[in-house]
Amino acid sequence: MSWDRVIGQGDAVRRLQAAVEAPVHAYLFVGPSGTGKRRAAAVFAGELLAAADPEGAERHRRLAEKEEHADVHVLDPVGNSLRRDEEAEPLIVQASRSPVEGNRKVLIVNRFHTATPAAAASLLKTIEEPPATSIFVLLAEDVPPEHITIASRCTRVDFGSVSADAIEAALVEEGLADAMQAAIVAAASNGSVERARVLATDEQLALRRDAWWSIPDRLDGTGAVVAALVEEVRGLIDDAGKAKVRQHDAELEALEQREEALGTRGSGRRDMEARHRREQRQFRTEELRFGLATLAARYREAITGGDERRGLLDSIDALRGTQDSLVRNPNEALALQALLLKLPAM
Repeated sequence: MSWDRVIGQGDAVRRLQAAVEAPVHAYLFVGPSGTGKRRAAAVFAGELLAAADPEGAERHRRLAEKEEHADVHVLDPVGNSLRRDEEAEPLIVQASRSPVEGNRKVLIVNRFHTATPAAAASLLKTIEEPPATSIFVLLAEDVPPEHITIASRCTRVDFGSVSADAIEAALVEEGLADAMQAAIVAAASNGSVERARVLATDEQLALRRDAWWSIPDRLDGTGAVVAALVEEVRGLIDDAGKAKVRQHDAELEALEQREEALGTRGSGRRDMEARHRREQRQFRTEELRFGLATLAARYREAITGGDERRGLLDSIDALRGTQDSLVRNPNEALALQALLLKLPAM
């Protein structure tokens, strides 16, 4: 069943299943990256089209889930922001057009939280009162203040971080990892199913975890050691990104085959390459979060074990502060060096 591919989001799935028979004009899926919002949107779109045309239900579901249906339009912002002229205005035009195959179309907008104020303002009226044949599904990691008005016009569906147990079970069921490896991957996934699926093919994951875990044992208060440790973990992060590169190479190969068969016009190569760059940056940030979480777990273990040395509690605060700073894209090397100079040796 298509809904089975939406991992660990039982409440959201139940709400969407109930909405299929009498959908409203717009939905807002809110939750962290990698928690299944986009997959749920594609499945939901297929169910909406299937409900409107029961005779072609299986075909609608299959094509929608692959985002290849003529009446499922997916807007994936090319840059860091969803812009008015390049993306929002064409989306408004797309919403005004009649469905190609039936009497219903679904417009999925990825990363809606990045919409500029101008883009959000231009979309407000269309999302508030779209044509009767159009249903919007907006995907966002959060709701910025400038989007509150649009959010109030949508039915909100929340997607939480997926539990490690749910991710572990999914990896085993999908044949991506055995039980032991699945447990390691799930713990490193930061609640993201998509990240877990990539890490499942990463043979160096345990090595990276051990490297981060050992840092407190190797600190001696000197800048030279800190610099060496930072260079080491950054090199490991570089290696980790190779798994994502392999995934992207496979997508580009499939695109090249489609271009050879159908031509390059409208193939979406530019958008795909921009998405790949964005995903690689995000993957690197997630690797940093994984490393910082591993360090925090090491210090918490010492605290719960009765270690009363000064600085252990402060180290948790320092790690949390560095994690929070990642949203501002700090200089990676300098941020890590500043952090490690604050951490106590073990």
